[in-house]
Amino acid sequence: MSNRIDARFRTLAESGRKALIPFVTAGFPDPEWTVPVLHELVAAGADVLELGVPFSDPTADGPVIQAASERAIANGVSLGRVLDMVARFREQDDRTPVVLMGYMNPVERYGYDAFAADAAAAGVDGVLMVDCPPEEMEALRGALDARGICTICLVAPTTTEARMERIARWAQGYLYYVSFKGITGADRLDAPSLAAPLQTLRRHSNLPVAVGFGIKGPASAAAVAGLADGVVIGSALIGELDGADSQEAARNRVRAFLAPVRAAMDNTGP
Repeated sequence: MSNRIDARFRTLAESGRKALIPFVTAGFPDPEWTVPVLHELVAAGADVLELGVPFSDPTADGPVIQAASERAIANGVSLGRVLDMVARFREQDDRTPVVLMGYMNPVERYGYDAFAADAAAAGVDGVLMVDCPPEEMEALRGALDARGICTICLVAPTTTEARMERIARWAQGYLYYVSFKGITGADRLDAPSLAAPLQTLRRHSNLPVAVGFGIKGPASAAAVAGLADGVVIGSALIGELDGADSQEAARNRVRAFLAPVRAAMDNTGP
């Protein structure tokens, strides 16, 4: 299976660049701002977009993303509305990969086949379910495979090598390596310590490896980009959006935040 994710990582590898993957929660701070913010992120240098599906109990997320989910839910943002946002984004951008990141409950309520069909129609390229190990995702995986949507898998610092090998057999698109034990937003990133586990992971998979959790800005993004194929940045970006009082302010804030991150990553060298 090949889609926008594979094509984007191939292009990046050919040019010696690393993927910048910002995460934002759909519907935060305002549902009408999400699509313009996504376009602004691309303009500022994003290569892949991770769009968070609001959920009431986001167990892997820290207080910043939890609060964003709560506000989005209060704004009436459902999984169906998230898919509508992707479809609106696709009206102007048919090239940038979009990955939905979330939890299984909303998808189960929606129905696997219906979700996969509607996600494909909207233009979703990948799905990452934080609370669902590969072994429990067989039914959803089948529905996604049938429509060319990648199943993105997480690998944690506690993952054994045998388990890495098993996950690698399931994964598509890219592997998401969690930089430390804990929740998103914590300030515990130790970039040099990533070298060994990423080397181990690459022994079992040819997929690109993106690293997330604890990346706060240009310096930490550049440090991780020197080791990984992609850098995921979420909580710090959500924090920037939290202070915006208008759509224009939101767009200005994400551009001002992300552009220096892109520049720092591009200056890391091959």
